[in-house]
Amino acid sequence: MLEKLFKLGENGTNVKTEVVAGMTTFLTMAYIIFVNPAILSSTGMDHGSVFVATCLAAAIGCFVMGLWANLPIAQAPGMGLNAFFTYSVVLGMGYTWQVALAAVFMSGCLFILLSLVKIRELIIDSIPLSLRTGISAGIGLFLAFIALKNAGIVVASPATFVTLGKITSLQAVLACVGFFITIGLVQRGVKGAVMIAILAVTGLGLIFGDVQWHGIVSAPPSIAPTFLQLDFSGLLNVGMISVVFAFLFVDLFDTAGTLVGVASKADLIDENGKIPRIGRALLADSTATSIGALLGTSNTTSYVESISGVAEGGRTGLTAVVVGVFFLLALFFSPLAGMIPAYATSGALFYVAILMLSGLVNVDWRDLTEAAPVVVTCLLMPLTFSIAEGISFGFISYAAIKIFSGKGREVSISVYVLAAIFIVKYIVG
Repeated sequence: MLEKLFKLGENGTNVKTEVVAGMTTFLTMAYIIFVNPAILSSTGMDHGSVFVATCLAAAIGCFVMGLWANLPIAQAPGMGLNAFFTYSVVLGMGYTWQVALAAVFMSGCLFILLSLVKIRELIIDSIPLSLRTGISAGIGLFLAFIALKNAGIVVASPATFVTLGKITSLQAVLACVGFFITIGLVQRGVKGAVMIAILAVTGLGLIFGDVQWHGIVSAPPSIAPTFLQLDFSGLLNVGMISVVFAFLFVDLFDTAGTLVGVASKADLIDENGKIPRIGRALLADSTATSIGALLGTSNTTSYVESISGVAEGGRTGLTAVVVGVFFLLALFFSPLAGMIPAYATSGALFYVAILMLSGLVNVDWRDLTEAAPVVVTCLLMPLTFSIAEGISFGFISYAAIKIFSGKGREVSISVYVLAAIFIVKYIVG
């Protein structure tokens, strides 16, 4: 049955290899079951409910990707998008988390529509590489800032916006230790390095009396506090246009980049340079996002950590299905997730930030018309505490700089349209 369903022999793999690959991928991305509830619960969402929604959305995304697209790519609520949901949309812009969930659901529906009518390639190809790089790097800086804030390493200052916090506090010290452990273990090639670091810092918090013991295993919490709690009334506000677009574009670019990276590593790209069943893969991603919003979590996306499973030999959707099974088993570890303090996840956030910033090496720094919009995008995301504002100014500055530099013809129509929409948003809003 498995051979017929996943074509194991045709892809040069077997059940044992796929199971090991799935376990490896899960270990490298399992940190999300601790980090996502910690971030989203800052909006007032129930921690236990978000934990369940995270596990279920990840499992559903993995099952759809594995069974429908037959690709070894795992899914879960995405880093960066959860931070945007919490710190920009809810805490920054003042929307309720119910409205934010509605925006996530709408972005997922738009993603599905783009996948069905095959416009996605046109959009991806029409957005300049420099802008895509700037958006990713800007989110990285945004995550790094949040990590430092959660650890108490940087604090608010009326005179200088931010300043150095009490670096000798227990929280700051343990956050730094967690970051050092993360980088050290990753560099040594240890599987599950990020999760190990989070648990290690939590353990130290227990030893020093800063964390209260709640146990490890129990029945899953109720999902009722977040299930189907979407509020679509807030979407009538013109300011939500950029929010929905931000959710959509970040998810779209992140997914496209991950699919290319993992498929290349797995040698799944055909002779025409195409990824097999990419349409199904994108539909799996967008469907998981919409379902995840209904459950009570931010955008679900494809994880680049899937490469770790591919490196272990994973070549089919059975790898993704195994990851999904482990996310279902993780439902019974909610007490452990509830003990994780915010500073324990700071190292993970900073590590992910480093990965997202690495793409800046691909920017042509000799061409200011390409480099300047990247810097604008990168800096405005953390400084405005909003991914949406960074994306907006990125598109506006890219179009304007190209026009004033006499290179207006290099800009695609879609970039001009988006820049105009963002300008109208600021004028009207």
